[in-house]
Amino acid sequence: MSDMGKPAARRTWKRAASLAAAIAIAAATLAAAGCARRVEAEAPAPAPYVVAGNELDIGRYLVRVGGCNDCHTPGYAEAGGAMPESEWLTGSPVGFAGPWGVSYASNLRLSLAGMEEDDFVQLAHDGQGRPPMPWPSLTAMSDSDLRALYRYVRILGPKGKATPAPLSPGDTIDGPVVNFVPVTPNEQAR
Repeated sequence: MSDMGKPAARRTWKRAASLAAAIAIAAATLAAAGCARRVEAEAPAPAPYVVAGNELDIGRYLVRVGGCNDCHTPGYAEAGGAMPESEWLTGSPVGFAGPWGVSYASNLRLSLAGMEEDDFVQLAHDGQGRPPMPWPSLTAMSDSDLRALYRYVRILGPKGKATPAPLSPGDTIDGPVVNFVPVTPNEQAR
């Protein structure tokens, strides 16, 4: 090849190399986009969470709509919810009886006062406890909502006394209980 053909050959080679590089970049981009789409399609959607003016408002809202006061605040249901916030979540001596024994709605203000935030979030996500606590509702909450709930209860401060320890089936019951054993209409008539 003469010297005159070398620049043309170099230009052709450079064009071919540039074209090959462009094709490789385009293929990599398309492959990455395809992978990203597959990952997006397979990844679980982020957990919904509450948005409010501040974190304490979120915690207060979750306590209200989650029905926490219904069991964890003595007299709340009977008062139709007309209970001062300063009395919320102090636990109840009324037990819930069922095949699991008897459980008591704990004094959350005392329980959370002695618990680290991360431990509370883990406990909520583990969802292991006795009925009638709605564990599936708690396990479905986002970490940010659980943290807001924890911080709200901590702001209320410790108050009241501990509730009775749970009882196993067959243990002697010393106080009032709500019976969570379904009965048929015929059994009710007896």
